[in-house]
Parts: sequence; C-alpha cells; structure tokens
Amino acid sequence: MADFTSQTILEAALLTSRKPLTIREMRRLFNDGPSAKTIRQELEALRRFWEDRGMRLEELADGGWRFRTAPGAMTWLSRLEEERPARYSRAAMETLAIIAYRQPVTRGDIEEIRGVTLTAQLLKQFEDRGWIETVGWRETPGRPALLGTTKKFLNDLGLKSLAELPNLKEAPSEEFELGDENPEAQESPGIGSMQLQEELNFDQERNEGSRESPAGPSDEEAHALPGTHEEAPSDASAPGRDGGGNASGSGV
Repeated sequence: MADFTSQTILEAALLTSRKPLTIREMRRLFNDGPSAKTIRQELEALRRFWEDRGMRLEELADGGWRFRTAPGAMTWLSRLEEERPARYSRAAMETLAIIAYRQPVTRGDIEEIRGVTLTAQLLKQFEDRGWIETVGWRETPGRPALLGTTKKFLNDLGLKSLAELPNLKEAPSEEFELGDENPEAQESPGIGSMQLQEELNFDQERNEGSRESPAGPSDEEAHALPGTHEEAPSDASAPGRDGGGNASGSGV
C-alpha cells in the first residue's frame, strides 16, 4: 500500500476536485490538524514540483488553489477537442481590454475611446461568462453604470490581481488606434505613408519647376499634359530634315 504523505493527499485532492480548493477546505482533509501556514508551505512545495511538468499549481484571486494546464500545452490538447473554443472578435477584445485596464468605465467611456457605438450584445457575452459586472454608478446625469472585471475573469486568466496584467507600452495615439476605421492601413503599415511621401515630393518638384520657368510648363510636363504639342526644331541640324527644312529621302 502506498505511503500517503500530506503532499500526496493535497495533490490528489486538487487534481480530482471540480473546483478550486481553499486552504480552509484542505485543512478538513486532515481534520483541521495542520495549521493554515503548514498547508501553504506544502502547497508551495507542490507548486515547485510541478513547475516543469504538464500541469501548474496556482493560487487564484479568491484564495482558492487549483491545477491548470501548462501554457503552450493546448497546442496539442486542442487536437483532441471536437468543438473549437469560441473566438471573440477584435471589437470584443478591444472592449474587454478597455474595461480591464481603465475600470471602472461606463459604456460612453468605451465608445469615446474606440470611436464607435457599442452594442449591448457585445457586453452581454462577457456578462454571461461572468467576466464583467456593474460595480457602481457614476454621479452624472443619467447615472450610467460603471463596469469592471470580476474575480472569475482573473481566475480564468490565471491572475491573482489586476496588477499582473501585462503592461501596456506607451505609444502615441496615432500609432495605437483601437478603432477599426482604416483596416487596410493597419494590415499594410508603411505603404500608405510611402505613397503620401511620393505625392508630396512630386508636388514639390512641380512647384519648384513652375517658379524657375514661369513662361510655361517644362518639356516633361508638356508631354504629360493632354492637348499640348511641342513645336518641331527649326535648325538645320535636326535629324530627318535637310538645310532647307524639307524632309530628306529619295521620294522627295
């Protein structure tokens, strides 16, 4: 018979539990014998043991403990799933990011940042999942609801607090557009700016040419403009004509 230690008992309980377990619940495994400090020490030892394996032991924002699939493992595990997980649109992810980083925010705040109208269905999908909730009301006309993230949001992302969210890099507003007003420019960065610079250079050359030759357009511009004809040269050295100005050839 296997010799069960406190660590193996905790490990078995966490691996088979359908929900995260708190330290108080885990103490009941031993009839409340070990102290909370002792249980936490055992959990930290388990966490270190599982660091380089396919599962991770983590503490959640609400104080619960659970095992979770190691980051990156879903690349292979997803091949066993018949149903693909739901994917959120770009507009939905932008909205969720604004709530997470700017909370508490109102619906009007989100619309002002994104520059587009926010649909009720977009917010409802996060409310139904338990990721956002109303945390209060702003004391302004109409008393709009203030939105914020929930503990379930942190738990599902494996975070203990909002401070663990990735830091946003500071960037000028024109380089960090949350809206989707110009998708072609976003998909092909740099192309639009190159074309604009070429147009500016072309206009600048034309302006400089007009200042140097005010009497009329240049030769290149004359060829380019419809309806403009260049006069034939009158000197005798022009190719294809003799000294008298007649066309050269045996048929004349």
